[in-house]
Amino acid sequence: MYKLSENSKKNRDGVDQRLIEISDLAIKITAVDFGHPADGGVRTAERQYELYTEGKSECDGVKNKSRHQSGLALDFYAFVNGKASWEPLHLAMVASAFLQAASILGYKLSWGGLFEPYKTTDGMKHGWDMPHVELVE
Repeated sequence: MYKLSENSKKNRDGVDQRLIEISDLAIKITAVDFGHPADGGVRTAERQYELYTEGKSECDGVKNKSRHQSGLALDFYAFVNGKASWEPLHLAMVASAFLQAASILGYKLSWGGLFEPYKTTDGMKHGWDMPHVELVE
């Protein structure tokens, strides 16, 4: 069984408690280890705008707010062979644990891997935000 690092736990600060519960259960049932990056939890409007101008988000933080700004979204990365992995297969396996955990806990969760698809380097179509989950209210 895997455990979240202290940094990953810290990176969830301010996130909706339901997402923390989901993350805590997901790490216990996942087939692939994972963590939460520094920008993976709550973001200020300023930080969200920076990510938008860097092309890392479709939300500008002002007119088009991110669910991260309200603590209703959480990003993750897979951790494979001692390093972070953004491979679609690894991310899908982690997302599966998140979706299963949410179902067990009775919460509705949306995964970015099911957002509008785009073609990736592996030739497959994937949602544009595979390392992202958000609560559905």
